[in-house]
Amino acid sequence: MEDLNINVVDMHTGGEPLRIIVSGYPTVIGDTILEKRAYVKANLDHLRKFLMFEPRGHFDMFGALPVEPDVAEADAAFLFMHNEGYPTMCGHAVIALGRYCVDQGIVEYKEPETEVKIQCPCGLVKAFVTCKDGCTDTVRFQSVPAFVVETNLMIQLQANHEIKVDISYGGAFYVFVNIDDLDLHYSNIDGLKNACREIKAAVTKQVTISHPDNISLNFIYGVIFTKQCPNEDKILELCIFADQQLDRSPCGSGVTAMMALLHHKGLVSLEKQKTFENPLTHSKFLSKVINTTKCGDKAAVVVEVAGNGYYTGKSTFTSEKKDRLNSGFLLV
Repeated sequence: MEDLNINVVDMHTGGEPLRIIVSGYPTVIGDTILEKRAYVKANLDHLRKFLMFEPRGHFDMFGALPVEPDVAEADAAFLFMHNEGYPTMCGHAVIALGRYCVDQGIVEYKEPETEVKIQCPCGLVKAFVTCKDGCTDTVRFQSVPAFVVETNLMIQLQANHEIKVDISYGGAFYVFVNIDDLDLHYSNIDGLKNACREIKAAVTKQVTISHPDNISLNFIYGVIFTKQCPNEDKILELCIFADQQLDRSPCGSGVTAMMALLHHKGLVSLEKQKTFENPLTHSKFLSKVINTTKCGDKAAVVVEVAGNGYYTGKSTFTSEKKDRLNSGFLLV
C-alpha cells in the first residue's frame, strides 16, 4: 500500500460512530454521485478498509467521504462507507453532517436554524440545524420519499418457525420484525444476528426488491427488531445492517421507513410525533410524517427525523510499508 496521510473528524449520533474524511483521499471520478460510488467501490476500496477496519477502526465503524455534488441546489455531497461497502443513505450520518457543514463554514451559520442540503446516493436530503449563541445543536432532516413494499408477509425460518414481517423503504430497504415473535431479548446480540441472516435470506427468496427510480438501491440493507412500549408513545428499534453491523442509534433511515409503515397502516397521522429508542444505548430520535408524496407510481411520505450529533475527536491516519497489518483487518 502507498504511503498514506488521511485526516478525519470523528463524531457520533446516538452512539453510532461517524468518521468524516477531511483530506488525504484521492480524487473521486464520476459525473454523478452514483458514478462516484461505483468508482470508489472499484478503485479505492482498500482505503475504506484502511479507515473502517482495525487497527484504525472496528467492525461497526461508519464513515463519510465528501465528494462534489451533481445536484445544483446541494450544499454538499457525501458517500457513506461501512464494514461491507457503500450504503445509499444514513440518517445518523446526516444528523452529524448537518452540524459539521455549518461548523466548517460549508453553509453560512444562521439563527435560529440553518438549512443544509446534503446530496446522498439515494437523493437530496434537507437537514435543519438548530443554531443559538454561535453554537450548533439539534439537527432534523427530511427524508427522500419513503414507501411500503410489503406488510404482514409470512416467512419460514429454521425449525419450522414462521414469523410475520413488514418491508419498507426510507433511503434503503429494511425488514421489520416484532422481537416478541422471535422469543429473543435485545441483549442476545448473537441470537439476533443469526435471526437477521435467516430473515434476510428468506425475504430475498420471496420478494423482489425494486426501487421505482434507481436499480442500485434494489437490496435489503438491514433487519430492524421492533417493540412498541406499553403505555408509552415510544418504539424500540435495534437495527442490524450491512455485514451484521449493529447500529448504536435508533437508525435514522430505519426510523424513516418505520414511519412510512406506520402511516400506511393508519397508526400515525401527519405531524404526529413518535419517539424511537435504541434498547441498548437508550439513545433517542424524534420523528413525524410531514407530507405525502409519490415515488414513481408508489404512494410515499416525507418523514422528519431529529437527533443530536457530537464531536469525539480528530485524527491523522498514516501507513508504514513494513506493517503487515497496514491495510486493515477484522476479527469476527
